[in-house]
Amino acid sequence: MSTIEKQLHLGRLPPRPPMPSGLQSGSKMRMGPGRKRDFTPVPWSQYFESMEDVVVESETGKDSFRIYKSGSEGPVLLLLHGGGHSALSWAVFTNAIISRIQCRIVALDQRGHGETKVKNPEDLSAETMAQDIGNVVEALYGDLPPPIMLIGHSMGGAIAVHTAAANLVPSLLGLCMIDVVEGTAMDALNSMQNFLRSRPKTFKSLENAIEWSVKSGQIRNLDSARVSMVGQVKQCEEATSPEGLKALVEGIIEEEEEDEEENGGQSINKRKKEDDTETKKERPYTWRIELSKTEKYWEGWFKGLSNLFLSCSIPKQLLLAGVDRLDKDLTIGQMQGKFQMQVLPQCGHAVHEDAPDKVAEAVATFLVRHRFAEPVGGFQCVFPTC
Repeated sequence: MSTIEKQLHLGRLPPRPPMPSGLQSGSKMRMGPGRKRDFTPVPWSQYFESMEDVVVESETGKDSFRIYKSGSEGPVLLLLHGGGHSALSWAVFTNAIISRIQCRIVALDQRGHGETKVKNPEDLSAETMAQDIGNVVEALYGDLPPPIMLIGHSMGGAIAVHTAAANLVPSLLGLCMIDVVEGTAMDALNSMQNFLRSRPKTFKSLENAIEWSVKSGQIRNLDSARVSMVGQVKQCEEATSPEGLKALVEGIIEEEEEDEEENGGQSINKRKKEDDTETKKERPYTWRIELSKTEKYWEGWFKGLSNLFLSCSIPKQLLLAGVDRLDKDLTIGQMQGKFQMQVLPQCGHAVHEDAPDKVAEAVATFLVRHRFAEPVGGFQCVFPTC
């Protein structure tokens, strides 16, 4: 496995396997002659029914956790995002799963991320973040919470496992990890700082940030990027000069109209984008969280994760972008039938954003198979496990 592939488990830069003709592989998505992609951000309300801030009493005061909700009946799917992302990364998935099964969605901005405001946002220890989940569930539902399934991507998958193992959600009925495995995650930690330094520090606009996320391959689904990136970046407090803005977009690849050769159609005319900047000062956008400063918590998220996952007695599901991500403990556990595994090829690390329909089908099948949820809209299980 390459170094870049190992860097994925904190939520960044997916590998780029070959994709069918007509789909992008991280740098190109064919849209037809002369058509340009729309990088305009879209609001959360296009995908979720409601938004609220859940106030939790803590030792240091009151903490406010931003959640997005959809659905009114069925089990609660509590969705936990990866490092640096936000609850909005689940937006397109939410539409997909609600159309397949009867369920309720609660997507949470974890501490230090998105619009959540806590007294100590620097404390991203697994224990603290897991306790946050338990506190939010209690604040939402009191002593009689409905049946809940925890679904987490990358860092969020690790926090879901820590939450389940600590019995912080009394009504927990299932657990799903998406593209996080202890072995490859631990291997990636040594090179993660170099990767974080390689990302753009700022963007001149939300559109620019969305464009970068798609063309860099961080998010391969433009629909998801248009809502998800809003939760990853924020506007800087101070304006910057036009000279500074010019550096913001270095490395963004401008895609020109393709010239197709008769013998096979190779793409040409890719060049570095020299973006024209306005003469006035502007307020650029930067990352909401500096992941490089969270390094001391990385090992705590992932060390011992495989055995912790296997020790949870509830039905479990593991969704991966590639089978090569399995470590020894999970390989043995999978052979012993301790969890259901599904490999979703031709996806990057952000599996639930790149292929929300495939992930929704896998999760819906899991829930219907275990009789945790009822199908809607004529949904039928599509995987052999059903």
